Amino acid sequence: MSLADSTTAVETVFRMEFPRVVAALARLANDLDLAEELAQEALVDALRQWPRDGVPANPGAWLTSVGKRKAIDRFRRDRTLADKYSQLARTLERAGAHGAEPSALDDDVMDDDRLRLIFVACHPLLPLASRVALTLRVVGGLTTAEIARAYVVPEPTIGQRIVRAKRQIARAAVPFEVPVGPERAARLESVLEVVYLIFNEGYSATAGEDWLRPELCAEALRLGRILAAMSPDDAEVHGLVALMEFNASRVRARIGPDGAVVVLADQDRRRWDRLLIGRGEAALRRADELSPTRGPYTLQAAIAACHARSFRPDETDWPEVVALYDLLASATPSPIVELNRAVAVSMATGPATALPLVEQLSELGVLDRYHLLHAVHGDLLDKLGRHAEAAAAFRRAADLAQNAPERHLMLRRAELAGGEADDGDRVG
Repeated sequence: MSLADSTTAVETVFRMEFPRVVAALARLANDLDLAEELAQEALVDALRQWPRDGVPANPGAWLTSVGKRKAIDRFRRDRTLADKYSQLARTLERAGAHGAEPSALDDDVMDDDRLRLIFVACHPLLPLASRVALTLRVVGGLTTAEIARAYVVPEPTIGQRIVRAKRQIARAAVPFEVPVGPERAARLESVLEVVYLIFNEGYSATAGEDWLRPELCAEALRLGRILAAMSPDDAEVHGLVALMEFNASRVRARIGPDGAVVVLADQDRRRWDRLLIGRGEAALRRADELSPTRGPYTLQAAIAACHARSFRPDETDWPEVVALYDLLASATPSPIVELNRAVAVSMATGPATALPLVEQLSELGVLDRYHLLHAVHGDLLDKLGRHAEAAAAFRRAADLAQNAPERHLMLRRAELAGGEADDGDRVG
């Protein structure tokens, strides 16, 4: 293997192990910035040794052990951190890290460290955008440039969010631990919110030229599976995983060969990933076993399951979908939930029943700048033969859509509805 190839291999392994290494070092140093710096220094050692000696059997443990030794060296050089050094040294001695091979470090301990890091990165004291950026960086292992590209945000902006988030965590002295009791429940809600936000940005990007960003869906799903493995008794964790598994199963069918958006009713369901659907069913069953009352994520997963179980659109149990949306609206009242419920009502009982529901939402004004409100309004008007009004609604949706493929879809719908209106005028 050439030097360039071996360097690439080392960097690839490091990228995979980075979150676990940072998590372990952050727990010991109680400093996120320092943990990242130590991990990078361990990479430098790996780039020197691994091409010569080979990649160790447990590269994550090797990197963590090297990072710990470097932490000790650094604390020794800084007398003002003598107490911190003593604490870290005692921790390492208890772990037996001085005399053990790096590969002997406990994988279960490293996984616990990752769970701690997830709770720190998703701390509610941080603004939501900062939680997302920090989670993708230190838990997901994405670079600042990758996060910036995914969210169509300048790289310096993402960098600043991450730096500010670390400073806020340091100033607040957030402990690197998994909270317990009521605090855990409150913090878990924030963690799940961040993971689902990352998934949704990948599933339907808010801006830019790409409607789908599968790498973000995959990263959110990976984080969700980690949470489910480490929190096996939390029903809503499994509910969120089920929801993401079901939705991820449709990713390949949501874009046509020309890059155009393919809506649910027009998707080739043979392209849906049956393996992911099976995993979604298993996660949903687990959530239901753990709690007799479905939470918001589990309810959304049950809705997604209604679609996943139908091989044709007309086989979907729309009355069941409406009933599930009724429960979801009761659990988490939201205009967007009501809009989605209206779509289900239109499929269950017809557009004439759903149109007043959407128009009531329009009158409230809270979703006036939400492009999908106008898209749904246009679709219902179109189905009822009110094509000129439908075209205007689709044009409004296109004006508000910040994502190029969705904007093109709305303009196409406006064009088609306008054409039908012209034909109707001529016939009349």
